[in-house]
Amino acid sequence: MSAPDVTALLAELERSQPELAEEARTAVEWLTGGEPLETVTQLDVCEFLWYTLPLKVGGDDERLARSLGRLLHLGGMERYAALCESPTTVQILRTYAREGEDAGTSAYQQALEATGVLPPDVPELQWSMIMGPEELGAHVACSAALELAIVSGESVDRAALTRRWLTEPRADLGGDSWLNRVHGERLNRWVLGRGPARRELAQPFEVRLHAPVTPQPLPALHGLLSLAASEGSLPLRLAPSPAALRLRELAERELGAICRTGAKLSITDYGLRLLNSPEIMWDAVTKLLLARGDHEFEVSAREAALMLLADGTLMSPAELRERVADVVGGEGWHPTTSLDDVTGPVSDLVSQLTALGLAFSDDLAVRMALPGRLAALAALRAHALRPRKYVSSA
Repeated sequence: MSAPDVTALLAELERSQPELAEEARTAVEWLTGGEPLETVTQLDVCEFLWYTLPLKVGGDDERLARSLGRLLHLGGMERYAALCESPTTVQILRTYAREGEDAGTSAYQQALEATGVLPPDVPELQWSMIMGPEELGAHVACSAALELAIVSGESVDRAALTRRWLTEPRADLGGDSWLNRVHGERLNRWVLGRGPARRELAQPFEVRLHAPVTPQPLPALHGLLSLAASEGSLPLRLAPSPAALRLRELAERELGAICRTGAKLSITDYGLRLLNSPEIMWDAVTKLLLARGDHEFEVSAREAALMLLADGTLMSPAELRERVADVVGGEGWHPTTSLDDVTGPVSDLVSQLTALGLAFSDDLAVRMALPGRLAALAALRAHALRPRKYVSSA
């Protein structure tokens, strides 16, 4: 049975409680955005009452909430009507009024989590703070599925239900899954990033990055950690070649897989996890290739270098730096982007790849080995599919 028409409900409220009708009209317009009342979910009601109403609507918040509750009651939407006058709603609205936006928002987030209808992050997807249309559709659909399961009295594993809802092919999506839709949206947004040169370079990767990359062995790092585990500790002066020293530095300072104990290096608990799981080691290393530096500019420079090297193209270090400078120079980071700006991040990336055995490099040439090309794709994919977050001004 569909929910009653909003216009008819407002007319009935006008007859029975005319003093509430105008506030109810205002509230329901904000709640539904002009969509039919039957499309509203518990998540919609909670977000309106606990966030939109106190921060955006204006007026007597508690009266507006009560008026909306009366309208929903007339429409037979008793669960949602009860939320409008619940102690939780009153407490949150008064927290905003008495303690300010930060305290009110914190109370809203805690209460929303407690409802159980908020889809959790799962291994396949971390939800963005800023959602595109596909991700918002997926989030709403997962929340509605959680709400239905809770109302039905089921014992709900929120993560398992969310994963199933995201990954199963759906007839209403033409056989596609919500996860594919969200990934496609994020990849497209990543391709359409800053500057025409960056977009041209990234365009071929939109299709290439859609499928996960099969993890590859990392013999250099595995060998170092195996030695540290079997010997108990390694002398600090072990294998003084530049690549070996860089690998040791990477394992200690960037991965936290080994640590100093006096004049020795010992494997850490995390290092043992990496050693015992090639998949975890691969994930940690590939994410490290685009780890955030002191500035997002450094990530952009490293990202451009990975795209330029991902096909195994042989390039001189000077040519690589010049190409990277051309790409990021059009992204608007600085009024002018020079070779000096990109030399640090690009050189550090190449030294990481070389130490890990993923690339060959010397003063004349840089070239990715096959595992390195796959590592580049895995790093780019993880970066492209990351959730969008608000940028802190701090």
